[in-house]
Amino acid sequence: MRVSELMRLVWLNINQNKFKSVMTSIGIIVGAATIVLVIGIGRGGQMDVAEEFAQLNAGAIDVSYSYEGEEESSSGFSFGSIGQFFGNMFGGGRGGQGNSGARGTGENGFPEAGNQGGGSQELPGGEMGNFDPGSGENQGGDMPDGIGEMPEEGSMPEGMGERSESQEASEGESQEASEGESEEAGEEETSMIDDRLNQEEILLSEEDVEEIQLFVSDITGATISYSTQAAIEGGNLTSQQTYTVAGVQESYYSVSKLSMDSGEFLTEDDNASKAKVCVLGSTAAQELFETTEEATGSVLYIDDRAYTVVGVLGQSSTVSGGISPDTSIFIPYQTGIKYITGESVNPTITVVAADVNSLDSVIEDVETLLEESYPNATFDFEDSGSRMEAAESSNEILTLLLSAMAAIVFVVGGIGIMNVLFVSVKERTNEIGILKALGTSRMNILLEFLAESAAISLIGGIIGVALSFAIAPVAEYYDVRTEINLTACLAALGFAVLTGTVFGFYPAWKASKLEPVEALNEE
Repeated sequence: MRVSELMRLVWLNINQNKFKSVMTSIGIIVGAATIVLVIGIGRGGQMDVAEEFAQLNAGAIDVSYSYEGEEESSSGFSFGSIGQFFGNMFGGGRGGQGNSGARGTGENGFPEAGNQGGGSQELPGGEMGNFDPGSGENQGGDMPDGIGEMPEEGSMPEGMGERSESQEASEGESQEASEGESEEAGEEETSMIDDRLNQEEILLSEEDVEEIQLFVSDITGATISYSTQAAIEGGNLTSQQTYTVAGVQESYYSVSKLSMDSGEFLTEDDNASKAKVCVLGSTAAQELFETTEEATGSVLYIDDRAYTVVGVLGQSSTVSGGISPDTSIFIPYQTGIKYITGESVNPTITVVAADVNSLDSVIEDVETLLEESYPNATFDFEDSGSRMEAAESSNEILTLLLSAMAAIVFVVGGIGIMNVLFVSVKERTNEIGILKALGTSRMNILLEFLAESAAISLIGGIIGVALSFAIAPVAEYYDVRTEINLTACLAALGFAVLTGTVFGFYPAWKASKLEPVEALNEE
């Protein structure tokens, strides 16, 4: 049978059963549309991440310190106070408590100068006596005979002074035990060193930034910043509002790749003189004033102190040092420490690597430099590359879930095609018998049913691709970026034909195995 005749038979069978063919391909239609949308949404997500990454300062590295020590207790409770309490209670020389538990007192209730630790004590003879710490003599009682006298030379009992085997063995065991205790002590010492990490309150400073700029290579800049919440008044505000106030240096502008809409950014002179000036982010300026021109030169009150607005930033989606420029108010670094935060700040140092591929080496150099300055501290490092990887990972997970859903839909559609073909083989048994009686080979019968299955799947795939173009605008309406391309469409059609061919093989094989006589006698 020629290919043209085979395709004509397939077309006739599908054309005679249009509704059944379309209903059979419902699963394929949904699966194809899902495949196109999965690839389109995944591609759109990648483009979003790439655009955001391009806006970010790709080589920026944020360095921060996390204090893990315990806050000091206001109650004054400490183990030292417990030790002093028991020392006063049971100590032989402090407190003068002896057996009576009372401190020796003189006139007017004050302690006697030379009588600390001198309480009355009962001696072995049953008599009471007082012991003078100054002279070392017992006063007010006689010592029993023999007490305080050393035995004469040669009068010690036999065996005293000689070491027995059991004593030597016990000493060996004690030595081994002491060695084991030494090893445990070494391990405990290592553990104690680890426990000491980040137990000290450390304040990263402008001097640290200068050292990084001086000793770390392959960087284009470094800066230090912090942020806090402060009460803002002025402008169009009718009541006091809370805004993010960031203390920054002049270098923050270039490191964060910011732009000015009007005015100028903060300068080193502003920082050195602790000037009360500020720069507004674009969103903050729109909320506080009518226009950026009106904002520049105006006065705002930050924590009840007047600050002159010297500039307004252009719109930016960059986040540097954990600060979002659009919604923040920037003031000189030292001004914020003096008037708003005090020394209780947790600043972040931002370092910009010259090459994105050298981020790891720059982080290692900065870490080594800081460890020399702060030996008992570890610092947290975060770079835009790690944020990029996290975003891409989330996008990949979403794409994987959608792909799994598309695969399930295809499997269900393939099972539907297989069931319909089984029914079709049953209905067309006589036709199969006539074809075989006319000399049609088993291979031709197999190819006819396989082609029919693939054709139904192809029709479903085409309808599914067309449906995906109709669904894409709906997804865009819900802020889901979908980038449909030719690759997604071809992939959907390929999966559709493959599914129909795979699931249609077994029914086609069963049809080719029918005997002509049995097929002609089948009603």
